[in-house]
Amino acid sequence: MTTPTRTIDLRSDTVTHPTPEMRRAMAEAEVGDDGWSDDPTVNRLEARAAELLGKEAAMFVASGTMGNLVSLLTHGTRGDEVIVGDESHILLHEVGGASALGGLVLRQVQTEANGTLDLDRVEAAIRTPGLGFPTTRLLCIENTHNRRSGRVIGPWYMSDAASLAGGFGLAVHLDGARIFNASIALDLPVAELVQDVDSLSFCLSKGLSCPIGSVVAGTSDFIQRARKIRRMVGGAMRQVGILAAAGLVALDTMVDRLKDDHDNARRLASGLSSLPGMRVDPEAVDTNIVVFAVVNRDAGTVADALENAGVRVSRMGGPMLRMVTHYGIEESDIDRTLEIAETVLTSRSSAL
Repeated sequence: MTTPTRTIDLRSDTVTHPTPEMRRAMAEAEVGDDGWSDDPTVNRLEARAAELLGKEAAMFVASGTMGNLVSLLTHGTRGDEVIVGDESHILLHEVGGASALGGLVLRQVQTEANGTLDLDRVEAAIRTPGLGFPTTRLLCIENTHNRRSGRVIGPWYMSDAASLAGGFGLAVHLDGARIFNASIALDLPVAELVQDVDSLSFCLSKGLSCPIGSVVAGTSDFIQRARKIRRMVGGAMRQVGILAAAGLVALDTMVDRLKDDHDNARRLASGLSSLPGMRVDPEAVDTNIVVFAVVNRDAGTVADALENAGVRVSRMGGPMLRMVTHYGIEESDIDRTLEIAETVLTSRSSAL
C-alpha cells in the first residue's frame, strides 16, 4: 500500500497552522473578559502591537475584514466617501461591508502595477465642498498588495500620500494585512513604514501563522471610538486571551522567518516563468504572493488539474491564478509544485 502524497496548499497564507509554541501558549493562557477589557493576555498583545507599530494604542479583532470595517466606520459616517483602489481588498473581497453596514461610498481610483494609487488621480478624486457632493473623508492604501503579487509600497510613497490627504483634511487608513512582509522585504522597522498613516490593520492569521485574529492600531482616541464600533458589529469577545496568546508568540518568533516565504515565492515565480502557458514576472514578486496568467488554456481547468495532482491554488478571475508561500511550505514543496505544473501544462489531455 502506497502512502498518499501530501497536498501542497498554496491557496493562501491563511491555511497555516499554529506552531507548537503557539499551541502551548494558547493552552496556558491567562484569560479574562475582553468585553470588559480585563483579559490580561489580550491587553499584552495590544500593548505589544502598538509598541511595534509606533502607535498610541491597538485593538484585537477577529479578522482582517473586521479590522478594516471597524476602521472605516470609525473614520467616517453615512454618506461620506472613501477613496480606494479599484483592485483593493476592501473593495473586492470584503462583501461591501463599509457600504452595507456603514453607508460609506467607496470611490475607486485605478490601481497601478506596483500596487500604488497615482496621487494625481487621488487628488482628482477628492470632492470639492458642495451641497451636491458627499464629503471625502478617508484614503485607503494596501501594503502589501494582494492582487499585485504582494508588491511592497515604500515609506516614501506612504509619506507623500499622507501629505496629500492631510492637505485636504483626509485621514489615511492602511490595509496592512501583510505589513510585516513589507517590513522584512524592505529591511525597515515596521514602525517606520507606517508612521505616516492615521490607522492600520494587520493580520495575525496570514504569514504570522496564528489560527485567528487581526489588530487595529492608531491614536488612543481612535481606538477608544473603534472599540464601540467593534462591539456594534459583534466583535466584543470574551476569554479571547486563548487566541491572543498565539499572537504574542507570532510577533516574537514568526516575523523574521517571513524572508523564507519570500525566497520560496521568488523561486516559484522564476520556475513558473519558464513553463509553457504561464505568464509571470519574477521581478514583480516582492514578498510571498505569486499572481500569474494562464495563456491559451482555461485557468479554471488548469487549477482543477493542479489540485488533482496535489497542488491547490486560488483563482483570481479570468486567466489569473495565485500561489502564496507560507509557514509549512519548504523549498522541496516549491520544486515539487514546479514538477507538477510542468506535467499539467505539457499534458496533451483534451481536458486541457
